[in-house]
Amino acid sequence: MPPPLIVNYKLPSSCSSAAFTSRSTRATFARPYRAIRHYAQVGSTTYVGEPPTAPNPPSGRSTSTSTQVTSPPTQPPPPARPYDALVLAELAKDGASKSPSLAVLVEQYMKRAGHVLDVSLPYESRPSAQRRIHFTTDANGVEVSSADDALAIIAHAAHDRSGRHKVTYSMSFAVAPPGLPEEQIALLTCAHTLEEIRHDPLVRTNSPSPAVPADALRSGSLAISRSSSSPTATPVFRPISSVLSAMHRGDLLLLSAMQSQFASGPASSSGLRSLPVNPYPIHPGTPIRAHFVADKPPTGTDREGWTPWVGGTWRKWINGTVVGYRDYAGREAKPGTYDSLAHLHFDPPPTPGSSGGPIVDEESGSVIGVVLGTQLVNQVEGVKGWGVPAEMIFEMFSLPGLKLSNCA
Repeated sequence: MPPPLIVNYKLPSSCSSAAFTSRSTRATFARPYRAIRHYAQVGSTTYVGEPPTAPNPPSGRSTSTSTQVTSPPTQPPPPARPYDALVLAELAKDGASKSPSLAVLVEQYMKRAGHVLDVSLPYESRPSAQRRIHFTTDANGVEVSSADDALAIIAHAAHDRSGRHKVTYSMSFAVAPPGLPEEQIALLTCAHTLEEIRHDPLVRTNSPSPAVPADALRSGSLAISRSSSSPTATPVFRPISSVLSAMHRGDLLLLSAMQSQFASGPASSSGLRSLPVNPYPIHPGTPIRAHFVADKPPTGTDREGWTPWVGGTWRKWINGTVVGYRDYAGREAKPGTYDSLAHLHFDPPPTPGSSGGPIVDEESGSVIGVVLGTQLVNQVEGVKGWGVPAEMIFEMFSLPGLKLSNCA
């Protein structure tokens, strides 16, 4: 039996209201959870997590993702770091305060795990010229992509009246399930940053109860994206309105957020575009592009191609290749067989802050996976980039042409 897989998460520096409330789509989404898929468990994988680091510009301070206060209760909490402060200030605004709290989102996350939405996500293994993801070079010699306008940072945040706070971050990208109200956008991201903050003492000790004042803790989740190609432009904040579905075994989370005309930010900013998703796994050795994010750019020759992005972070579309796949028991798996493709390995390993970002097939221009972190495959192969194949995204949606019976 192969040795257990050891995971080293590479995450960002530190994710009651229904998403589909439009009258025009109430018939389609009135009961979006028509069935629950159950799976047999084959062994278990040993995961050793490393706390994420928050996406802050260089400030000379620690880059630990956790903004959790460890000072004794008698001492005032330390001030929020610049990017955390920006998120907390946005959370305190009237518009954001009307969005669901973390307690509501976590409850939806637990209840909607494994639920199948009553819509089908389009199969786009060979997207049209308008839909496929292109990579070009701008006038300054910097590589840009048509997928840039589909990306957003997901921030889960909480703070109380004493100044204690906690913020976690992950990457996300927009997808396009049919029937989605015009004012809504569906965002796919990783689930472990929401898991991190829901177990934080600040959130757990301030869970809603008669003994805790209603305004003692303010919390919520935001999608943060750029409003223009300028790195200094004011970002756009979109409140997360609900958890549509979750896939715990794949570390995937599908969220609903408001499009930019209902969000906080520059009035001229456009909505997020959606990316084509390919349900078919590509073979090892296939060239890919992966979206990497970092708190600060690498030094030396590795700095080439890194450009400023949202909130003082840096990003780059990395050239890479698929190394292989593993099943849930950690055994080697091959596409085109009956093997379960649970883990996708790729080179090079992602930087901290890249979790939840898309992995794109260069040839087809479609998303074939989601970045989760890095994984020690074995002592021979060493550490590889780790993600989940895009075919698992489709497990949160109905299969095309298949009508599921109501299990209620």
